[in-house]
Amino acid sequence: MTELDELPPRNITCRSWVGVTLLSFVIVVAVGAVAGFSFYRSHVFSPVRFERLMTWLRDPAGHEAWKMNAGEICDGAPFQMPTDGYIGFLWGDSFRIGHHHQGIDVFGGDEVGITPVYASYPGYLTRQQDWKSTVIIRVPDDPLQPGRQIWVYYTHMAGPDGESFIAPDFPPGTGEVFVEAGTLLGYQGNYSGTPDNPVGVHLHLSIVKDDGHGNYLNELEIGNTLDPSPYLGLSLNARNNPDQVPVCTAFSK
Repeated sequence: MTELDELPPRNITCRSWVGVTLLSFVIVVAVGAVAGFSFYRSHVFSPVRFERLMTWLRDPAGHEAWKMNAGEICDGAPFQMPTDGYIGFLWGDSFRIGHHHQGIDVFGGDEVGITPVYASYPGYLTRQQDWKSTVIIRVPDDPLQPGRQIWVYYTHMAGPDGESFIAPDFPPGTGEVFVEAGTLLGYQGNYSGTPDNPVGVHLHLSIVKDDGHGNYLNELEIGNTLDPSPYLGLSLNARNNPDQVPVCTAFSK
């Protein structure tokens, strides 16, 4: 291309250029609005779901239809429900820009240390020496993708001051202890990792990917976790289920 090739044709007037510029501006604004809305939708959890959670916490007994039960298996799914309660937050929910929830939160509706937590699937349990509220279970053979290893992470099983509610069978430093599905792991708590900064009484469960060398990846990054929907037979992906109560109904990928 020569310099002359880059010049505007002589028959395009100044008024035409203004029109083109305005049209371009309108297009850019429209595209930006669409992108911004998509960004908002992908980063903000459903206000309907949030308000429903508040309703549940105020009166669990009045909303029994929202409750899942420990040991319940939905639609032939491989995992059983790990605890009693309402599934208030889903995989992919966002509590702030740039953050996505890596699992599900199940709110039992009781005080700390009361609602039992059970293993959802058989595997080998580890509790690191400094873990007050957390255990992780290695599943050598993913039931949905045989040959792949996954990890199931359970946390918040402690009080606000760090008093652990993990079952005494699994003291700090426990490693590779085989547990069956339904094994008592502990009780729901509200430990956040920061003393006197409770997060609300619930269980957080996430399904964590293996690094390919027999270790679990960092659970704090959603890209290191799997959508728990097909494992529990429930619609648990925030993008696919903005407002519905997660209960045992027909589930399709």
